Amino acid sequence: MSPKIGIIGAGKLGTALARMFAGSYENVAIINSRAPDSLKLQLQILLPGVQAMEVHELIKWADIIILATPLRQYQTLPLSEMAGKIVVDAMNYWSPVDGKIAEFEKYADSSSELIAQSIPGARIVKTLNTVAYSELEEHALPKGDEKRRAIALAGDDTDANALVAQLIDAIGFDAVTIGMLKNGTLLQPDTELFNVRVTADEMYAVLDRLQKV
Repeated sequence: MSPKIGIIGAGKLGTALARMFAGSYENVAIINSRAPDSLKLQLQILLPGVQAMEVHELIKWADIIILATPLRQYQTLPLSEMAGKIVVDAMNYWSPVDGKIAEFEKYADSSSELIAQSIPGARIVKTLNTVAYSELEEHALPKGDEKRRAIALAGDDTDANALVAQLIDAIGFDAVTIGMLKNGTLLQPDTELFNVRVTADEMYAVLDRLQKV
């Protein structure tokens, strides 16, 4: 059965992801910080086939929740309601762009591990944060294309990782699992795997080199 995909955040990244997932999956929904009616025109023009929901409704409905909201806003969400869900952290802590956030400034590990602490019981996967929204549709290629770009993911739940890898494949990229959520430090801004345009083989070569350092 096709998973129900709920996207929290209707900005540029959330909109691009919703449009791409709607091309492969029947059940895609999106929310913004306002009422569902505020998305009516956006759905009509940019996101045919995508539903708009209220946040509590979307969290209850979705099998997979994608956090595509600015990082500063994530704690305004009803995080406790996400327990048991697969939650994709597509957010970044990037202080030169978003300003400093004290809790992330003093946290030396993967930002997604800190997100995970705020959502007990959720199955967190860090991915989709390393590709510019404008490149998602531009760089998508069919499976088997030798130039197909890779997108890395990290998470502690093997089944969740596998399901999210399927989503990545469905929208035109090769998924490369890099292990546990703590390895998400390799996917953060100003790292070698952040916003890189490489194939899966090239990404594995980078990972192999980093492991030897």
